[in-house]
Amino acid sequence: MSDPVRVAVTGAGGRMGREVIEAATARTGVAPAFAINRSETSAIAGVEVESAERLAELLRSHDPDVLVDFTGPESAVGYVETCATAGVPVVTGTTGFEPSEIERLRAASREVPLLKASNFARGVAALRRAVREAAAAVPDYDVELTETHHNGKRDAPSGTARTLLEDIESVRSDLTERTHGREGEAPRRRTEIGIHARRAGDVTGEHEVLLAGNRETIALTHRAGDRAVFAEGALDAAAWLVGRDPGWYGFDEVLE
Repeated sequence: MSDPVRVAVTGAGGRMGREVIEAATARTGVAPAFAINRSETSAIAGVEVESAERLAELLRSHDPDVLVDFTGPESAVGYVETCATAGVPVVTGTTGFEPSEIERLRAASREVPLLKASNFARGVAALRRAVREAAAAVPDYDVELTETHHNGKRDAPSGTARTLLEDIESVRSDLTERTHGREGEAPRRRTEIGIHARRAGDVTGEHEVLLAGNRETIALTHRAGDRAVFAEGALDAAAWLVGRDPGWYGFDEVLE
């Protein structure tokens, strides 16, 4: 039997960091190498959580096969650059990057394989394909996108919503405006996509794309019932990434 893929995990104290550690501990073929967090955090599933300041040292001493990151844009960029120096591949599900930060990630991907995705659910990959096909099939229909997440989510709209917007715009060149919510007198323009972000309770994640016209509506929806689906997908990506050439990868390539 081959050795398990040894995964380092950042942001261990966060929702997704915990899920990744727990999934890696329970899963055959994958094992946690170490975990880090910026603030002091108790052990998770038997894995001690180290200080994030020790990342470079831990990469040298533990020699992980890959690092999985779900943190914030600034932290993620720093972690990725440290991994690039150490020659360790990275899977990141962090969202909300500025263009300058994306450029730094792309620079790092010239040194190590880097897989960046806004969502690691297989159902969302299926939703994206369906949305592209549907939006292209009804080229004159209005489009609205609504996403709902827990009350602690930082970026709005979500990274998945932004990815869906890009998918829609790739097949609908007439949609050139993004309108975030509406207030007061705000008649709809034919060139806009309406975007609505909701934050409430402990909702894991919901995304709906609504297309309407010609006296009919089409609603395409994905609901995640548990964050474990994202953790499992991220570990699928991590195992797939090991041994790849340096470069920029996406989750679709894992599924294919």
